[in-house]
Amino acid sequence: MDFVIITGLSGAGKSKAASFLEDMGFYIVDNMPAANIPPEFMPKFAEFCMHANGRYDRVALVSDVRSGGSFEPLLHALDELEAMHCPYQLLFMEAALPTIIKRYKETRRQHPLSSAGGSLTDAANRERQLMQPVRDRATYVLDTTSFASTSMLRAALEKLFGTNGGQTGLAVNVMSFGFKYGLPLEADLVMDVRFLPNPFYVEGLKQQSGLDQPVQDYLNSFPVTHTFEEKLFDLLGFLLPHYVEEGKSILTLAIGCTGGRHRSVALTHAAAAWLREQGYTVSEYHRDMTRT
Repeated sequence: MDFVIITGLSGAGKSKAASFLEDMGFYIVDNMPAANIPPEFMPKFAEFCMHANGRYDRVALVSDVRSGGSFEPLLHALDELEAMHCPYQLLFMEAALPTIIKRYKETRRQHPLSSAGGSLTDAANRERQLMQPVRDRATYVLDTTSFASTSMLRAALEKLFGTNGGQTGLAVNVMSFGFKYGLPLEADLVMDVRFLPNPFYVEGLKQQSGLDQPVQDYLNSFPVTHTFEEKLFDLLGFLLPHYVEEGKSILTLAIGCTGGRHRSVALTHAAAAWLREQGYTVSEYHRDMTRT
Protein backbone atom coordinates (compact mmCIF):
# COMPACT_ATOMS: atom_id res chain seq x y z
CA MET A 1 0.00 0.00 0.00
CA ASP A 2 1.15 3.54 -0.80
CA PHE A 3 0.27 5.81 2.13
CA VAL A 4 1.41 9.37 1.44
CA ILE A 5 1.06 12.30 3.83
CA ILE A 6 1.30 15.68 2.11
CA THR A 7 2.20 18.60 4.32
CA GLY A 8 4.35 21.69 4.21
CA LEU A 9 4.15 25.44 3.90
CA SER A 10 1.02 27.27 2.85
CA GLY A 11 1.40 28.43 -0.73
CA ALA A 12 3.87 25.67 -1.65
CA GLY A 13 1.33 23.79 -3.81
CA LYS A 14 -0.14 21.08 -1.57
CA SER A 15 -3.66 21.25 -3.02
CA LYS A 16 -2.36 21.07 -6.58
CA ALA A 17 -0.12 18.17 -5.62
CA ALA A 18 -3.14 16.35 -4.20
CA SER A 19 -5.02 16.94 -7.45
CA PHE A 20 -2.16 15.45 -9.49
CA LEU A 21 -1.87 12.46 -7.15
CA GLU A 22 -5.60 11.88 -7.59
CA ASP A 23 -5.00 11.76 -11.35
CA MET A 24 -2.30 9.17 -10.65
CA GLY A 25 -4.80 6.91 -8.89
CA PHE A 26 -4.53 8.02 -5.26
CA TYR A 27 -7.55 8.28 -2.98
CA ILE A 28 -7.30 11.79 -1.50
CA VAL A 29 -8.23 12.99 1.99
CA ASP A 30 -7.80 16.77 1.92
CA ASN A 31 -7.93 19.69 4.35
CA MET A 32 -6.96 17.85 7.51
CA PRO A 33 -5.88 20.43 10.14
CA ALA A 34 -2.82 18.90 11.75
CA ALA A 35 -3.30 20.64 15.07
CA ASN A 36 -6.77 19.11 15.46
CA ILE A 37 -6.03 15.54 14.38
CA PRO A 38 -6.92 13.01 17.05
CA PRO A 39 -3.60 11.16 17.39
CA GLU A 40 -5.29 7.82 16.87
CA PHE A 41 -7.16 8.79 13.68
CA MET A 42 -4.38 8.52 11.12
CA PRO A 43 -3.11 5.08 12.27
CA LYS A 44 -6.67 3.75 12.40
CA PHE A 45 -7.39 5.08 8.92
CA ALA A 46 -4.17 3.50 7.66
CA GLU A 47 -5.15 0.20 9.26
CA PHE A 48 -8.55 0.38 7.58
CA CYS A 49 -6.89 0.96 4.19
CA MET A 50 -4.46 -1.91 4.74
CA HIS A 51 -7.37 -4.31 5.26
CA ALA A 52 -9.63 -3.02 2.48
CA ASN A 53 -8.66 -5.78 0.02
CA GLY A 54 -6.83 -3.37 -2.27
CA ARG A 55 -9.66 -0.87 -2.52
CA TYR A 56 -7.49 1.83 -0.97
CA ASP A 57 -4.02 0.71 -1.97
CA ARG A 58 -2.92 4.25 -2.91
CA VAL A 59 -3.92 6.91 -0.38
CA ALA A 60 -2.73 10.49 0.14
CA LEU A 61 -3.71 12.71 3.08
CA VAL A 62 -3.20 16.48 3.06
CA SER A 63 -2.34 17.93 6.45
CA ASP A 64 -1.70 21.64 6.94
CA VAL A 65 -1.87 24.56 9.34
CA ARG A 66 -5.35 25.88 10.03
CA SER A 67 -4.70 27.19 13.54
CA GLY A 68 -1.79 28.24 15.66
CA GLY A 69 -1.42 24.89 17.37
CA SER A 70 1.57 22.59 17.26
CA PHE A 71 2.16 19.58 15.09
CA GLU A 72 2.69 17.25 18.03
CA PRO A 73 -0.44 15.20 17.19
CA LEU A 74 0.88 14.60 13.67
CA LEU A 75 4.31 13.61 14.96
CA HIS A 76 2.67 11.22 17.41
CA ALA A 77 0.60 9.74 14.57
CA LEU A 78 3.79 9.15 12.57
CA ASP A 79 5.23 7.26 15.54
CA GLU A 80 2.09 5.11 15.62
CA LEU A 81 2.35 4.37 11.90
CA GLU A 82 5.93 3.24 12.33
CA ALA A 83 4.97 1.06 15.29
CA MET A 84 2.31 -0.72 13.21
CA HIS A 85 4.78 -1.16 10.31
CA CYS A 86 2.76 0.98 7.91
CA PRO A 87 5.18 2.12 5.18
CA TYR A 88 4.10 5.75 4.95
CA GLN A 89 5.83 8.46 2.93
CA LEU A 90 5.84 12.04 4.21
CA LEU A 91 6.03 14.68 1.47
CA PHE A 92 6.98 18.11 2.80
CA MET A 93 6.41 20.94 0.32
CA GLU A 94 8.07 24.31 0.66
CA ALA A 95 9.11 27.41 -1.26
CA ALA A 96 11.27 30.43 -0.63
CA LEU A 97 9.67 33.30 1.31
CA PRO A 98 9.53 35.73 -1.67
CA THR A 99 7.78 33.03 -3.72
CA ILE A 100 5.25 32.34 -0.96
CA ILE A 101 4.47 36.05 -0.66
CA LYS A 102 4.17 36.45 -4.43
CA ARG A 103 1.72 33.55 -4.69
CA TYR A 104 -0.46 34.89 -1.88
CA LYS A 105 -0.55 38.32 -3.46
CA GLU A 106 -1.60 36.80 -6.78
CA THR A 107 -4.43 34.78 -5.24
CA ARG A 108 -5.41 37.49 -2.71
CA ARG A 109 -6.02 34.81 -0.10
CA GLN A 110 -5.25 35.18 3.58
CA HIS A 111 -2.48 33.10 5.10
CA PRO A 112 -3.91 30.64 7.67
CA LEU A 113 -1.63 32.03 10.39
CA SER A 114 -2.34 35.67 9.63
CA SER A 115 -3.74 37.55 12.60
CA ALA A 116 -5.22 41.00 12.93
CA GLY A 117 -2.47 43.47 12.25
CA GLY A 118 0.08 40.78 11.46
CA SER A 119 2.00 40.82 8.21
CA LEU A 120 2.09 38.06 5.61
CA THR A 121 5.85 37.80 6.08
CA ASP A 122 5.45 37.26 9.82
CA ALA A 123 2.81 34.58 9.26
CA ALA A 124 4.94 32.72 6.70
CA ASN A 125 8.02 32.83 8.91
CA ARG A 126 6.02 31.63 11.90
CA GLU A 127 4.66 28.72 9.90
CA ARG A 128 8.14 27.73 8.69
CA GLN A 129 9.40 27.68 12.28
CA LEU A 130 6.34 25.80 13.52
CA MET A 131 6.71 23.08 10.91
CA GLN A 132 10.45 22.48 11.20
CA PRO A 133 10.00 19.33 13.36
CA VAL A 134 7.69 17.91 10.68
CA ARG A 135 10.16 18.79 7.92
CA ASP A 136 12.83 16.90 9.85
CA ARG A 137 10.71 13.73 9.58
CA ALA A 138 10.00 14.07 5.86
CA THR A 139 10.67 11.27 3.41
CA TYR A 140 10.84 13.85 0.62
CA VAL A 141 11.28 17.62 0.73
CA LEU A 142 9.96 19.23 -2.46
CA ASP A 143 10.94 22.85 -3.05
CA THR A 144 8.58 24.42 -5.60
CA THR A 145 10.30 27.82 -5.76
CA SER A 146 11.61 27.29 -9.28
CA PHE A 147 8.44 25.64 -10.65
CA ALA A 148 7.37 28.01 -13.40
CA SER A 149 4.36 25.87 -14.36
CA THR A 150 2.17 23.17 -12.87
CA SER A 151 3.65 20.70 -15.35
CA MET A 152 6.93 20.88 -13.44
CA LEU A 153 5.13 19.93 -10.22
CA ARG A 154 3.39 17.06 -11.97
CA ALA A 155 6.69 15.79 -13.38
CA ALA A 156 8.28 15.89 -9.92
CA LEU A 157 5.39 13.92 -8.41
CA GLU A 158 5.47 11.39 -11.25
CA LYS A 159 9.15 10.84 -10.51
CA LEU A 160 8.47 10.31 -6.79
CA PHE A 161 5.22 8.36 -6.85
CA GLY A 162 4.55 7.24 -10.42
CA THR A 163 4.24 3.48 -10.79
CA ASN A 164 2.70 3.21 -14.24
CA GLY A 165 5.55 1.20 -15.74
CA GLY A 166 5.84 2.92 -19.07
CA GLN A 167 2.31 4.31 -19.24
CA THR A 168 2.24 7.95 -20.21
CA GLY A 169 -0.12 9.18 -17.48
CA LEU A 170 -2.67 10.36 -20.07
CA ALA A 171 -5.93 8.45 -20.49
CA VAL A 172 -7.35 8.79 -24.00
CA ASN A 173 -11.03 8.22 -24.75
CA VAL A 174 -11.51 7.50 -28.46
CA MET A 175 -15.07 7.63 -29.71
CA SER A 176 -16.89 7.41 -33.02
CA PHE A 177 -20.03 9.38 -33.77
CA GLY A 178 -22.39 10.41 -36.55
CA PHE A 179 -22.60 14.07 -37.50
CA LYS A 180 -26.31 13.63 -38.20
CA TYR A 181 -26.80 12.99 -34.47
CA GLY A 182 -24.74 15.97 -33.29
CA LEU A 183 -21.22 16.66 -32.12
CA PRO A 184 -20.15 15.01 -28.83
CA LEU A 185 -19.90 17.75 -26.23
CA GLU A 186 -17.12 15.99 -24.35
CA ALA A 187 -14.70 15.95 -27.31
CA ASP A 188 -11.34 17.70 -27.06
CA LEU A 189 -10.32 16.84 -30.64
CA VAL A 190 -12.75 16.17 -33.52
CA MET A 191 -11.85 14.49 -36.81
CA ASP A 192 -14.21 14.42 -39.80
CA VAL A 193 -13.81 11.33 -42.04
CA ARG A 194 -16.80 11.94 -44.30
CA PHE A 195 -14.35 12.43 -47.19
CA LEU A 196 -13.56 8.69 -47.20
CA PRO A 197 -15.48 6.30 -49.52
CA ASN A 198 -18.72 5.30 -47.82
CA PRO A 199 -19.35 1.55 -47.28
CA PHE A 200 -23.02 2.35 -46.70
CA TYR A 201 -23.56 2.35 -50.48
CA VAL A 202 -21.73 -0.94 -51.07
CA GLU A 203 -23.88 -4.04 -51.40
CA GLY A 204 -23.34 -6.37 -48.45
CA LEU A 205 -21.71 -3.75 -46.23
CA LYS A 206 -24.64 -1.51 -45.34
CA GLN A 207 -25.80 -3.67 -42.42
CA GLN A 208 -22.29 -4.24 -41.11
CA SER A 209 -20.22 -1.85 -39.00
CA GLY A 210 -16.70 -0.54 -38.97
CA LEU A 211 -15.76 -3.29 -36.53
CA ASP A 212 -16.45 -5.93 -39.18
CA GLN A 213 -13.48 -7.05 -41.27
CA PRO A 214 -15.17 -6.65 -44.68
CA VAL A 215 -15.83 -2.96 -43.95
CA GLN A 216 -12.26 -2.45 -42.78
CA ASP A 217 -10.93 -4.25 -45.86
CA TYR A 218 -13.04 -2.04 -48.10
CA LEU A 219 -11.77 1.17 -46.50
CA ASN A 220 -8.19 -0.06 -46.46
CA SER A 221 -8.35 -0.74 -50.18
CA PHE A 222 -8.16 3.02 -50.77
CA PRO A 223 -4.78 4.79 -50.44
CA VAL A 224 -6.50 7.85 -48.96
CA THR A 225 -7.41 5.83 -45.86
CA HIS A 226 -3.78 4.94 -45.21
CA THR A 227 -2.67 8.52 -45.86
CA PHE A 228 -5.23 9.84 -43.39
CA GLU A 229 -4.19 7.33 -40.71
CA GLU A 230 -0.53 8.24 -41.13
CA LYS A 231 -1.26 11.95 -40.81
CA LEU A 232 -3.62 11.44 -37.87
CA PHE A 233 -1.13 9.30 -35.98
CA ASP A 234 1.63 11.79 -36.71
CA LEU A 235 -0.54 14.61 -35.34
CA LEU A 236 -1.40 12.64 -32.21
CA GLY A 237 2.23 11.70 -31.72
CA PHE A 238 3.05 15.40 -31.68
CA LEU A 239 0.11 16.68 -29.61
CA LEU A 240 -0.33 14.16 -26.82
CA PRO A 241 3.12 14.47 -25.21
CA HIS A 242 2.53 18.23 -24.99
CA TYR A 243 -0.83 17.63 -23.31
CA VAL A 244 0.92 15.35 -20.81
CA GLU A 245 3.57 17.98 -20.18
CA GLU A 246 0.89 20.56 -19.40
CA GLY A 247 -0.74 18.24 -16.87
CA LYS A 248 -3.75 17.00 -18.84
CA SER A 249 -4.82 13.60 -17.54
CA ILE A 250 -7.82 12.76 -19.77
CA LEU A 251 -8.36 13.54 -23.46
CA THR A 252 -11.29 12.64 -25.70
CA LEU A 253 -10.72 12.15 -29.42
CA ALA A 254 -13.93 11.98 -31.47
CA ILE A 255 -13.97 10.72 -35.06
CA GLY A 256 -17.15 11.31 -37.03
CA CYS A 257 -18.77 10.29 -40.28
CA THR A 258 -22.33 10.80 -41.48
CA GLY A 259 -24.15 8.13 -39.50
CA GLY A 260 -21.43 6.90 -37.13
CA ARG A 261 -21.63 3.26 -38.25
CA HIS A 262 -18.90 2.52 -40.80
CA ARG A 263 -16.05 4.95 -41.50
CA SER A 264 -15.81 6.60 -38.10
CA VAL A 265 -16.03 3.27 -36.30
CA ALA A 266 -13.26 1.69 -38.37
CA LEU A 267 -10.95 4.69 -37.95
CA THR A 268 -11.70 4.96 -34.23
CA HIS A 269 -10.85 1.29 -33.80
CA ALA A 270 -7.57 1.76 -35.67
CA ALA A 271 -6.68 4.89 -33.67
CA ALA A 272 -7.38 3.14 -30.36
CA ALA A 273 -5.09 0.25 -31.33
CA TRP A 274 -2.30 2.65 -32.33
CA LEU A 275 -2.63 4.65 -29.09
CA ARG A 276 -2.36 1.48 -26.99
CA GLU A 277 0.83 0.62 -28.83
CA GLN A 278 2.21 4.02 -27.79
CA GLY A 279 1.62 3.24 -24.12
CA TYR A 280 -1.55 5.25 -23.48
CA THR A 281 -4.46 4.06 -21.38
CA VAL A 282 -7.26 3.90 -23.96
CA SER A 283 -11.02 3.44 -23.87
CA GLU A 284 -12.95 2.89 -27.11
CA TYR A 285 -16.60 3.87 -27.50
CA HIS A 286 -18.92 3.90 -30.52
CA ARG A 287 -21.78 6.26 -29.72
CA ASP A 288 -24.01 5.85 -32.75
CA MET A 289 -22.94 2.52 -34.22
CA THR A 290 -26.13 0.68 -33.29
CA ARG A 291 -28.55 3.43 -34.33
CA THR A 292 -30.85 2.57 -37.20
